[in-house]
Amino acid sequence: MRKLERRATICLALAAVLFMGIVVFGWRFVTNGGEWASFYGNTQIYTNGQINRGTIYDRNGTMLLNCTKSGIEYPQDSTLRKATLHAVGDPAGNVATGAINVYKSELIGYDLINGTYNTTAEGKNIYLSIDAEANRVAYNALNGREGTVGVFNYKTGEIMCMVSTPTTDPAYPSSTSPESAVYFNTFLMGALTPGSTLKLVTAAAAYDTLDDIENFSFTCDGTNRYEGEKIPCTGVHGTVNFETSLAKSCNGAFGSLTRQIGPGQMMNYAEKAGLTDSIDVDGIHTAKGQFTFPDDSPINLSWAGIGQYQDLVNPCAMMVYVGSIANEGQAVQPTLLKNSNFLKNLTGGKSLGRYLAKTTADKLKEMMKYDVQMTYGESNFPGLDLYAKSGTAEVGTSASNSWFVGFIDNPSHPYAFVVWIKGGGIGYQAAGPVARSVLNTLIANN
Repeated sequence: MRKLERRATICLALAAVLFMGIVVFGWRFVTNGGEWASFYGNTQIYTNGQINRGTIYDRNGTMLLNCTKSGIEYPQDSTLRKATLHAVGDPAGNVATGAINVYKSELIGYDLINGTYNTTAEGKNIYLSIDAEANRVAYNALNGREGTVGVFNYKTGEIMCMVSTPTTDPAYPSSTSPESAVYFNTFLMGALTPGSTLKLVTAAAAYDTLDDIENFSFTCDGTNRYEGEKIPCTGVHGTVNFETSLAKSCNGAFGSLTRQIGPGQMMNYAEKAGLTDSIDVDGIHTAKGQFTFPDDSPINLSWAGIGQYQDLVNPCAMMVYVGSIANEGQAVQPTLLKNSNFLKNLTGGKSLGRYLAKTTADKLKEMMKYDVQMTYGESNFPGLDLYAKSGTAEVGTSASNSWFVGFIDNPSHPYAFVVWIKGGGIGYQAAGPVARSVLNTLIANN
C-alpha cells in the first residue's frame, strides 16, 4: 500500500512538473514566438543572411526599405536613405533602434496561428510615424555637423522626425563595424550635458517650492561670485526677476535659485520630469539621464541646477518633458509606429503621468514665450507660435554644444522638438534655424 502511495505521489509530482512545463512553454511561446520565428537560421525568411520579406514606409506612404528574395530595395535618394537610417535600420542589424531589427516579426508577418506562413510570402507593411521629407530637411539643416533632431506630437505621441548624425548610406555603408558612430542613435541612446535647457526643470522647482517667487530679484554683474568662487554669465544682465532670469538665461540667478531649492528638491524635480527614467518607445528603451546635486558644495550644486556639473539628459526624454509643458503638465509616451486615427487624435496617446501641475506648466509656457519674444526673436520664426529654451553646454572643448528645445501652440500640429548640435556654439543661433525648417516642413506635409 505504501509503495502504491509513493508511486502515486511520484506520478502526481511528475504530472505537476509536466503541467508547469507546458504553462511556461506556452507563456514563452506567446511572448517570444515572434523572436524564435525570426531567428537568422530560418531560411524561409532569410536570403544570404538578409530578411527577404516586408516593407517599411513613412507616415505618408514613402517607401523607406523593401525586403525581397532578390535583395533589399531602397529609395533612390541617398540623402533620404541617410536621413532615415536610424529609424529604418540596416540589414546587418548594426542600428539597434532600426525598425528592420526591432519589428522583425511584424515585417515577416508572424502570428501565433500561422507562424511565418502567408500565401504571398511578401511579408507585411510597417508604417513608421516619421515624415521622410522632414527627416531629409533635418539632415540637410545639420549640414554635416554631428547632432540630433527630434519632433513629436505631444498629444498622440507620434515621433514625426528623428535624425541622428553622423550617419551612413545603408546601401553603401562607410563602415561595417557595429561600433562605428554612424550607427549610434543619439536621439534615443545618447546622454548629453543639457546646459541651460535644464533651467526649465529648475524653474519648475522654484515656482512650486519657493515662497514669493514672483518677487525674486538678482543682480548679475557677469561674474557672480559666491563664497569667493565664480559663476560667470555670458554677459552683464543687471537686475533680473524670475521671468527675465530665464529669458536672459542668467547663470548667477539660477545658481541662486538652485541653492534656495536645495539638492533634495532638485533631484525630486529631475525625477518628476522623467529625465532619470528610460522611456519605452515601442520596445526601444532610451538611455537614462543622470544627475548629482551635491549637499556639500554650494558651487557645484549651483552648476548642477544650471545644467552643467555632472548632468546628463537623453534628448528624447527632454523632448517629452517640454511636450508636457505644452500639454498642461501631462506627458505622453512617444511612439515610432504610425497609430494615429480620429479617436486617438481626440483622446491622445498613452500617458506617462503628470510631470507638472497645470499651473506650473502654464507658468513655464508663459516664460518660454517670453524667451522667444525677448531673446530669440519671433521674427526669426514666422508663422510659428513658438515657445522655446536654448542651451549652450560647456563640455571642456573650445566650442560648446548647442541645444534648442520647445514646442508650437498649434491645435492642428501640436509638435514639441529638440535639437542638439555638437560644437555648435550659442544654442539658439545654431539650433534654432534647424528647428524652424523642420517644423515648417511638418506643417506643410501633415
